[in-house]
Amino acid sequence: MHLSAITDEISQDFEHALDVLLEYGAEGAELRGLWNVNIADLSDEQAKKAKQALQARGLKVAALATPFFKCDLEPAESAEAAGPLHLAPPRDLAQQMQLLERCARLAHFFETPYLRVFTFWKRGPYTVEIEDRIVNAFEQPLELAQREGLTLVLENEHACYVGTGAEAAHLAARIDHPHFRVCWDPGNAFAAGERPYPDGYEAVRPWMAHMHVKDARMVSTEHHGLQPRWCVMGQGEIDYAGQFEALRRDNYQGFVSLETHFVPETGTGPDGKDTPEDGSRACLEYLRRYFHVS
Repeated sequence: MHLSAITDEISQDFEHALDVLLEYGAEGAELRGLWNVNIADLSDEQAKKAKQALQARGLKVAALATPFFKCDLEPAESAEAAGPLHLAPPRDLAQQMQLLERCARLAHFFETPYLRVFTFWKRGPYTVEIEDRIVNAFEQPLELAQREGLTLVLENEHACYVGTGAEAAHLAARIDHPHFRVCWDPGNAFAAGERPYPDGYEAVRPWMAHMHVKDARMVSTEHHGLQPRWCVMGQGEIDYAGQFEALRRDNYQGFVSLETHFVPETGTGPDGKDTPEDGSRACLEYLRRYFHVS
């Protein structure tokens, strides 16, 4: 397995984020936000600049973290996004294929087979009817993926209908397509109420092609009950020691991308403000041990 990170969880200064990754022995970078632009909206010139920066440092692109299907299943179901879009403008369902086509071209340019995708904002219970509609919604995207030789990797996301490993595995089994796999995210599964390891992982393992990692603890809030609070990797409630042991046991050969979401209370940015880099550095330091990085 190979260490990576979503670069904007370190910095929007793409070159600086890559330099930080090299400090921790990473072999890859996952692209989502670069220079305050979402990957789906990157210009050709910005893409060329990014590729030059990657090549100069010998880093591969682990995946493109696209916002595909981070939208409502029903047209104009809500004016508000149910979760973060990470610099991407809101797009409705009718605009999604155009987005995917652009991301497919970028995937070829950056020489990665993986496009991270979602299952629509969760606006109610995840019913059999909703799952049927999601299965149908992926028919055209998978035709494109097969034609282009790419793989759609579904991230389980608690703000979307498919939030747990069990849900992702069930959907993948229903779709049953060689160009559809899962981006396993234990942190999101934890936020969705699942025990990520071993429960979620054991369910999703046959479908897994990519992975995100973040850690969290459940804390009591005044108005919303128990909510996940992101923290340094290894300091939360997710059994990452067991998870990484299982990845080795199962001979996982893909990338593990840090997506910490954690920003420490005391930062090193301008005027002492917190920065994403502080949280990512603490997590990358923890992750070293699992990748034999000195």
